[in-house]
Amino acid sequence: MPTPTPNTMDQLALDIKTWAHELGFQQCGITLPDLSDQKDKLQAWLDAGYQGEMDYLNNHFEKRLDPTLLVPGTQRIICVRMDYMPENTEKLKTLSNPEKGYVARYTLGRDYHKLMRKRLTQLGKKIAEQVDDLGYRAFVDSAPVMERALAQKAGIGWVGKHGLILNKEAGSWFLLGELFIDLPLPVDPPETENHCGRCTACIDVCPTEAFPQPGVLDGKRCISYLTIELKGSIPEELRSKIGNRIFGCDDCQMICPWNRFSHFTEEADFYPRNNLNDAELLNLFSWDEATFLKKTEGSAIRRTGHEGWLRNIAVALGNGNGGQQVITALNDRLDHPSEVVKEHIRWALNQLQLNAQAQPLPILSHPGAKRIKD
Repeated sequence: MPTPTPNTMDQLALDIKTWAHELGFQQCGITLPDLSDQKDKLQAWLDAGYQGEMDYLNNHFEKRLDPTLLVPGTQRIICVRMDYMPENTEKLKTLSNPEKGYVARYTLGRDYHKLMRKRLTQLGKKIAEQVDDLGYRAFVDSAPVMERALAQKAGIGWVGKHGLILNKEAGSWFLLGELFIDLPLPVDPPETENHCGRCTACIDVCPTEAFPQPGVLDGKRCISYLTIELKGSIPEELRSKIGNRIFGCDDCQMICPWNRFSHFTEEADFYPRNNLNDAELLNLFSWDEATFLKKTEGSAIRRTGHEGWLRNIAVALGNGNGGQQVITALNDRLDHPSEVVKEHIRWALNQLQLNAQAQPLPILSHPGAKRIKD
């Protein structure tokens, strides 16, 4: 490309958005690499300890606010979003069945990090065909990148009260990615309006009350954190609130009115694997480590590890209806080498016993039976 001019940059920006759509992204916006306005909010969140054991969030504070420190030479950030919800994926049906395990819908298929990073890199290569000596780098939920703040600045949507990006035409069932680039492309207007209004459905529905205030998430109470990021014991007072959610949680998205406008994905790689959208807890609990690694190959679920997988399922079984099969399965795992796994199994067994003792006496209805009064 000759020396860039405003006209050539305008056309290139339009071409980039066309190429992004051709690569499977539903939206593309361009913004400046400056998040200095997020400084006070980020510092307050960290000072409150809401990051829990996610110590990496304490690092690279300045790089989060100034992306040019992360990738020197960056002049613009291209932000994209990609729908991930497969069609015919039951959510409430699975969530309300205590014999099933609920897996957050973004992890049902192939690991989105790899898929989207590859597509973003392809986008970078496409731009490089038009521009000499182009510098670029793709990020997908990795490195110290504040993707939601960047997405809002790029006009992708606004930050909802649950902390996720919302879009009036697409809800929130999508994933975000960024391409840092050293071109002075024209930027898109930011999304400055918050369209949540007085709605607090996402805050009210949260099983663990993880939102101390609108737009602020206490990570230590979030089920996604508890079942994925936390590597030790889940706080006992939160275990019964987790229900049958064994990897992540979608409650705040399922209840959001804006998701009436969401779209199903056409990406085959996001379609469920190994029946994980409707799997029996007992079957999942029977996986040994080799089976777990095989069944989750290429999946983001591997992040929790086999130990975390068993820990989460033990909690879900303890929150269920019990039965001899469940009790036997839990007892059979008490020889597991992990103290964390054994701790949660013992909790589950105790929980099932307490639930059984709390069951009301049956009302006898056969002729001559003694009447039981309220």
